Amino acid sequence: MPDIKLPDGKKISFSKTIDGFEIAKKISKSLAKDACAISIDGELKDLSYPISKEAQVKIITIKDEEGLEIIRHDAAHILAMSVQELFPKTQVTIGPVIQDGFYYDFSRKEPFTKEDLKKIEKKMVEIVDRNELTKREVWKRNEAIDHFNQIGEKYKAEIIKDIPANEEISIYHHGKWHDLCKGPHLPSTGKIGKAFKLTKISGAYWRGDSKNEMLQRIYGTCWRTKKELDDYLLRLEEAEKRDHRKLGKEMDLFHFREESPGAVFWHDKGWTLFQTLINYMRAKQKNVGYKEINTPELLDKSLWEKSGHWEKFGEHMFISETPDEKVFAIKPMNCPGCIQVFNKGLKSYRDLPLKMSEFGKVHRYEPSGALHGLLRVRAFTQDDAHIFCTEEQITEECINVTNLILDIYKDLGFENVILKYSDRPKERVGDDKIWDKSEASLLEAIKKTKLKYIINSGEGAFYGPKIEFVLRDAIGRDWQCGTLQVDLNLPSRLEASYISKDGSKKVPVMLHRALFGSLERFIGILIEHYAGKLPLWLTPLQVVVIPIASEFDSYAKKIYQQCLKAGINTEVDLKNQKINYKIREYSLSKVPLILICGEKEVNNKTITIRKLGLEKQETLPVDEAINQISKKNKFPIN
Repeated sequence: MPDIKLPDGKKISFSKTIDGFEIAKKISKSLAKDACAISIDGELKDLSYPISKEAQVKIITIKDEEGLEIIRHDAAHILAMSVQELFPKTQVTIGPVIQDGFYYDFSRKEPFTKEDLKKIEKKMVEIVDRNELTKREVWKRNEAIDHFNQIGEKYKAEIIKDIPANEEISIYHHGKWHDLCKGPHLPSTGKIGKAFKLTKISGAYWRGDSKNEMLQRIYGTCWRTKKELDDYLLRLEEAEKRDHRKLGKEMDLFHFREESPGAVFWHDKGWTLFQTLINYMRAKQKNVGYKEINTPELLDKSLWEKSGHWEKFGEHMFISETPDEKVFAIKPMNCPGCIQVFNKGLKSYRDLPLKMSEFGKVHRYEPSGALHGLLRVRAFTQDDAHIFCTEEQITEECINVTNLILDIYKDLGFENVILKYSDRPKERVGDDKIWDKSEASLLEAIKKTKLKYIINSGEGAFYGPKIEFVLRDAIGRDWQCGTLQVDLNLPSRLEASYISKDGSKKVPVMLHRALFGSLERFIGILIEHYAGKLPLWLTPLQVVVIPIASEFDSYAKKIYQQCLKAGINTEVDLKNQKINYKIREYSLSKVPLILICGEKEVNNKTITIRKLGLEKQETLPVDEAINQISKKNKFPIN
C-alpha cells in the first residue's frame, strides 16, 4: 500500500499501485487537468508511471519550469514526426530541449527550405489537433537495434549501441510514430498546445564531429501560451536590432578576421570604450584596497601541471614549443601567475586579506563553430582579482566582493541580478573536508546578503565552489558574468603560505573573483543592453561639432578645442557634405550629442545641441553647454 507524501507535507494513502493521473485527481480536478508529469523522489516520470511503494511526489504542471521543458521536448518529437510524414525518406537523429525551445537534426539529401518550415509547422498543428496518445515501452537492446536498422534509421541504431548496458532502452509512441527517448512526455499530443514556431535551419555535424556527415538542424521555440510566444518573438526581433556585431560596425568599434579567429581587432573608438571600462574598474577597486599586478602570458608547462590545469583544461590551451624543447602554454587563466606574485617574499597574517587585481589577457581554444562576435572569443581580457585571506575572513570577504559586484552592475545599468550557487562537481581536486569548509563559508556569505539565490548542484569549478552573478538585460535576457570562487586547493598545490599568529606556516584561502568575466564579452552585452546608446561617460565618441557652412569652420574648431580641454571625447566634422546627411550618419553611429553652429551661434557665442533620438534642439551659451556635458561625463563613483 503506497503512502504518498506531497510537497506541503501531507500524506495520501492508497490500497493498490497507482499512477500520477490518480494522485492528481485525488488532490483536485483542476490539478488533474493541468498535470503533465510527475516527480517521484526527485525523478521526473510520465503521469502513467506505476507507484507501488512509499514516495515523495510532486505533480508537474505547465506552470512549472520542468513542465515547460516537457512541452518543448514533446514539440521536438512532433517536429520529427511531421518531417517524416511529409518527407518519408528522412532519417531522424537527436532532438533535445534548449534554452527557449528545441531542435531536431535530420539526415536528408534535399535541403530544407523556408517554405518547407511552413509546411512542417502546419503539419505539427494537425498532429496536435489529432491528439495522438503517447505510450512508453521498454525494448530489449538487440531487438531495438535490429528494428531501427530494418526501418532505415541507422543513426538511432548507432545511438542505442552506445547506451550504457545498465540503462533501459526506452521507446515512446505518439500514435503510430515512435522514437528512442528517456522521457518523460505528455499523455497526448493535444496537450502541447499551439504556442510554437519553427525559427531557422542550420547545418550540424553528426555528433558534433566534422569528420561525420553534415545533418540539417531545424530549430523551434515553444511556450505555454500564445502571448508568451508572441512576447518571445518580439524579443527576438528586438535582439536582432541590438546585435552587437551590427552595432559594432555602425559605431566603428571593432572587427574580426579569419587570420585570427576569435580575436578582436579593436578600432580607436572601441579601444576607448575598452579603456574607459578598465579605468572605471581601477578606480572602484582602488577605493576598496585592491593592488593591481600583471603576470606573463606565456608560462612553462610544469606550472600548469602543478596547478592541475594541464590535466583538467589542457585541451583548451594553446601550446608553444621552443627550439630548446621546452613546452610553454599561453595562459588560459591568471590564477597560477598571481600566486607566484603572492609567493615572492614572506607574508604574515597581518598582510591578509591581500587583494590582487589583474586585467590579464588569456587565450582558450573554442571550436570555430562556437565563436560568436564579442560574446564567444578565443582571446579575451579578464578583470580578475585574487584575494588571499584566512579561513576566518572568508565570509566577510565574500560579502565585500558581492557588494562590490552589485554596486558596479548598478552603475552600469543592471539592477536585476540573480545569484547562482554551485557546489562540488564529480571531477575535482582536493580533500572533501576542504570542500566542506569552502562550501559552508560561501553559502553563509550568500545568505548574509539576503539576496535570492539558486543552487546548481555539482556545477562548481574543479578546485572550489562558486557563486555566479547573472544579469538580466533591457529585453529580459540573462547573462552570466561575474563569478566568486572559494579555493583552498590551488594555494596548497602551488605552495603559497603565510605566517600565522602562533608563528606557524599556514596555507591561505584564495578567492577567485571576476566582475565582468571577460571585458570583450561584457562590452558586447553592454552594447546590446543599451542598443548602442551607451551612457555618456562610457561613450567613446561623445560629441561631434558640425558647422552649417564652411565660413563657420573656425568657430567649430574653437568649440572642438574647448570640449577636448574639458575632457570630452570630441570630433569636428568639416567635410563638404549636407548637414542633414551628417546628422543621419552620426545618429546611426550612436553619437549622443551633436553641436551645431551657424551665423546665429557665432554672433551670440552659443551652440545648438541635438541629442541622440530627439528632434527638439536646445541652444545654450558655449560655457554652459560644455559645463553641462562635463558634469555627465564622470565615472559614477561615490
